[in-house]
Amino acid sequence: MTFDSLGLDSRILTALEKQGYTQPTPIQAQSIPILLSGKDLLGTAQTGTGKTAAFTIPIIEHLLEQEPQKRRRIKALVVTPTRELALQVAENAKKYSAGTGLRTAVIFGGVGQNPQIDQLRKGVDYLVATPGRLLDLHGQGFIDLNHLSHFVLDEADQMLDMGFIHDIRKLLKVIPQKRQSLFFSATMPKDIIELSGQILKPNYEQVRIAVEKPTAERVSQEVYFVSKKEKPGLLYHLLQELEGAVLVFGRTKHGCDKVVRILAKKGVKAAAIHGNKSQNARQNALKSFKDGSLRVLIATDIAARGIDISGLEHVVNYDLPNIPETYVHRIGRTGRADASGASISFCSADERGYLKDIEKLIKAEVPLVEDHPFTEGAAEEWADPENRKPAKQGQRGPRPGRGGAQKSQGSNRSGRPNRSGGSKGSRPPRRR
Repeated sequence: MTFDSLGLDSRILTALEKQGYTQPTPIQAQSIPILLSGKDLLGTAQTGTGKTAAFTIPIIEHLLEQEPQKRRRIKALVVTPTRELALQVAENAKKYSAGTGLRTAVIFGGVGQNPQIDQLRKGVDYLVATPGRLLDLHGQGFIDLNHLSHFVLDEADQMLDMGFIHDIRKLLKVIPQKRQSLFFSATMPKDIIELSGQILKPNYEQVRIAVEKPTAERVSQEVYFVSKKEKPGLLYHLLQELEGAVLVFGRTKHGCDKVVRILAKKGVKAAAIHGNKSQNARQNALKSFKDGSLRVLIATDIAARGIDISGLEHVVNYDLPNIPETYVHRIGRTGRADASGASISFCSADERGYLKDIEKLIKAEVPLVEDHPFTEGAAEEWADPENRKPAKQGQRGPRPGRGGAQKSQGSNRSGRPNRSGGSKGSRPPRRR
């Protein structure tokens, strides 16, 4: 299948050709014909599969088929959980609709509303928004959704995780019942399925991509056993060897900032993006990362939604996620399109269970790197059973070295000591 075979408007095909698009990705090949037929869609797809184009292209086609009006009205609304994702979706929509005359705007919180109001007053066809600012401006009378024909809820699982369920329910009360609805989520737990039932028509179609391919095919994966206190040292060590851009995932906002400070002391320039950063700081960091002037970006999972960087070589899981699907989303940031990429994970004693859950999801064992300078510290941390207890999310784990742990040599994944030796009591079992 090619985009030419989908019967799209010639202006869309020209815009796609300029972006280098010739053949649809699996999510696009399955979704676009369904959406062109006018049906509602429930889509499950991991990050990096071309999901944005899958829903944007048919919406643009439908908008071009509508009778032109003297005054522009908001006909398509895409709601996303984060500012970064909203900006990314809007940027892509502008690319795909280049030369069509359609106007796209994006609104989100954390910045002044007046410039966004000015955009809305000029007239908008395709609006991308985060829930809070959308409802705020609607309540003030600056947004009219009465003429809406297309509604997209993107990254629905993240939307619920961030507590936006009440905002979504409020929104459903003010948008027209007669509309085409598109519901995308990287994961599909029970509460997401229930929410989709409130949004989609009963005869909706469903497309699933992530279930069959839980990890990006072109991404190499490896894991390092390392103690918590030595993670900064391992990161610095690897940054001396890695070439190209490196996206590092941390679990907490404070933790991301701490890594930036540690790297700065060692002469490595890095920046953090998370919810406590101002919008300008986040956008500046992303811009610098994309244009190559900043090589290392430290991010929380929520802030990283919407990061789409062509040619991203490396993703580092500085902290392993407690939700295995999040691992898939993270490594999906690299290895996009025809590019290859690498995922490197750090695993401390209290994260071994997370690693086991990840490997169960992806149905493969992540290769363990045993030859690195921090194996001894990892074995020492593992020797104290208290260090193996998973920390509650957002809380610190047991402090390394407490509880009488004995210093020992490193050991491999199966629990056997490395060739350099090591005491029997220090052997970390492959899995517990």
